[in-house]
Amino acid sequence: MAWRFALVIDPAASDDPRSDFASTFTVIDPAAPALSVGELSTQRGDGIFESIGVVDAHAQEVGPHLERLAHSAALCDLPAPHIEQWRQAVEVAAANGPAEGEAVIKLILSRGVEHGPAPTAWVTSASAADFRPARENGIRVVTLDRGYALDVPARAPWLLLGAKTLSYAVNMAAIREAKRRGADDAIFVTSDGFVLEAPTASLILRFGDRFVTPAPTGGILHGTTQLSLFEHLEVSGFETAYETIPVADLARADAAWLVSSVRLAAPIVAIDGADIPLDAALTASVNRYLLSPRD
Repeated sequence: MAWRFALVIDPAASDDPRSDFASTFTVIDPAAPALSVGELSTQRGDGIFESIGVVDAHAQEVGPHLERLAHSAALCDLPAPHIEQWRQAVEVAAANGPAEGEAVIKLILSRGVEHGPAPTAWVTSASAADFRPARENGIRVVTLDRGYALDVPARAPWLLLGAKTLSYAVNMAAIREAKRRGADDAIFVTSDGFVLEAPTASLILRFGDRFVTPAPTGGILHGTTQLSLFEHLEVSGFETAYETIPVADLARADAAWLVSSVRLAAPIVAIDGADIPLDAALTASVNRYLLSPRD
């Protein structure tokens, strides 16, 4: 049975040195109205978020997600989130979910209400979709032009290309376009021919015994799942690397995956109609690791 849970955080209390922030949380009905019509998260997408996978009531990689939330806040000139306050909010959300199975916790920090109190913050949790078919059978992807050259993020930091913002209209449009082309997902590429990331996932390519992901200097959101998986692969004796990857190199990959906090590792079986080998054994091993408790 699907479940949902939500709580609002009072960020104004985040400077309080207390160790217990329970009094700064207000549990709300996730099906009831909760935001003001002046809320800038809905009017402008002016805010940031994180999605945390939950497995058997254990929230995965909470520390890295909170670090990335703080990084996005700094890029967007939002008040720095109090890490311990948010950590406790995640614990409350995880404790109010099912004891078994997969779920997703979302953290949202908005600039707040225009000409009013700011910021606003809340945490939601819900049952996760069943991603087993994607993990086991793989996905087909197409490459889509992101509309900027590789050096644009460094030249125009105000584009916030390295922040996980609520402005996901382009990301969702890309997935819809991929489906119109008969695929399941997309890989963004730069206008000058380099590989970036997927709309909601990181890309990992295998060349022999080397695992490679695009360097995060191109405005790529540094994936928490990708980082964790690279650590696991290194412990297992594999070489990992961050590289500037030309689009032409996609066809040379011995295997490829899109990895994210909730879908986990989805093997890519075709890119732009060209088949990519599916390493079923390695994919199963990777997903077993990603489903294990990770802090």
